[in-house]
Amino acid sequence: MFTPSEISEIQKLLVPENKIVIITHYNPDGDAIGSSLGLKHFLNQKGLEADVIVPNDFPKFLKWMPDAKKIIIADYKRKVAGEAIYNADIIFILDFNASHRSGNLVGPWIEKARAKKILIDHHQQPEDFDFVFSDVKVPATSQMIYHFIDALNDAELVNQDIAECLYTGIMTDTGGFRFRSTSATTHRIVANLIEKGADPAMITSNTWDTNTVSRLHLLALILGRIEVVKDGKVAILWLKRDELKEFGFQKGDTEGFVNYGLSIMGTQVSAFFMEDLYEDFIKISFRSKEDVDVNQFSRKYFNGGGHINAAGGKYMKSIEETIEDFKVKIADENF
Repeated sequence: MFTPSEISEIQKLLVPENKIVIITHYNPDGDAIGSSLGLKHFLNQKGLEADVIVPNDFPKFLKWMPDAKKIIIADYKRKVAGEAIYNADIIFILDFNASHRSGNLVGPWIEKARAKKILIDHHQQPEDFDFVFSDVKVPATSQMIYHFIDALNDAELVNQDIAECLYTGIMTDTGGFRFRSTSATTHRIVANLIEKGADPAMITSNTWDTNTVSRLHLLALILGRIEVVKDGKVAILWLKRDELKEFGFQKGDTEGFVNYGLSIMGTQVSAFFMEDLYEDFIKISFRSKEDVDVNQFSRKYFNGGGHINAAGGKYMKSIEETIEDFKVKIADENF
């Protein structure tokens, strides 16, 4: 958490005359959107205005959240987003640890901005900003936003809109409260959010009961050819660009696919490889169990990173070469 003196300094910045912008990482997920909208609604409760800016579009199953339609998507509104960041007095950097994680467009804008920059994030090795609240043990940035609100002695301002957004972020980043990082503190906060108006049944239905036919076709395809290697410890899933096009891929359709590999008895690691729809690179998702560190593995070999049990990467070879290289690299790993 921020130190008491940092909290005091941040309090002094949170005044109506200061322009506030909230930014998430590229390809924003449930925690990025939930934490950002949750913070926006909290600032509104304090009588402050804030713009939420995301580098690119986000999945439709997250657009039910309060004020989601007011989010500025930089890919679609470059001038509006650029001017907002340029004119900002305060920039909240949520759910990512370094400027470049917000993409080639927004990242340089963050670096050049004159604003005071406040990072709240749970990924490893954060960059240095004016204020940094970084804790890799917390399972979701949305939970950290609740801690931040509490540190400001403003927990009584949490209303239904805030509760719904933060609950969604925590639920999605903990895999429905089943990942190992989910703590007793997490559950106590979730209980508080429910008391403030978050409806678990409604949120779960709006977020997860939204399968499209294209998503189910793609899921059936990868499950039909899932490969298990390294004596059953590693599962490999993959999709090609032409397959995405064939089944009408929409953003968010492959969300959670990588987790199916971990559902196989005896697996320790699941790796999902997917050709980018527009550019010539392979997007990679890693998940693991127990103490298997896919963050360091991804950083070492696949230009990525994240958490011990959940990480992403990017590779510039073909999907066939990427998978073969992966098999070679895991041969010497202790999992």
